[in-house]
Amino acid sequence: MSIKKEFKEFIMKGNVMDLAIGVIIGAAFGKIVSSLVENILMPFLGILMQGINFQSFSIKVGEAEIKYGMFMGAIIDFLIIAFVLFLVIKAMNKVKKSKMEAPAPPAPAATMSKEEILLTEIRDLLKNK
Repeated sequence: MSIKKEFKEFIMKGNVMDLAIGVIIGAAFGKIVSSLVENILMPFLGILMQGINFQSFSIKVGEAEIKYGMFMGAIIDFLIIAFVLFLVIKAMNKVKKSKMEAPAPPAPAATMSKEEILLTEIRDLLKNK
């Protein structure tokens, strides 16, 4: 099998394509959350803190400027993204759990003989152990 053919099969696998789509959507989602934090939440926090702009917090050490306000914004970005992902995964698990719950086994049909009913009950008991 040629390298080109193997590579094509690898790329066309569902998992690779799903991962690529997830990365692209994740990057776009990160930009949205960063914009939310930077343009809405941080100014709102600044209003609550009497006009303090967190993004401008910095310390000068010699020639270097340490911008810890921007770091605080990044932490808030991370916490919001983590919380939203937590909610999405929780919802997905709830849906998956409801799909996995199997309906109760049907009652034995009236057409079954006594032997078949007993064998079915024995099978079910063994399966539950």
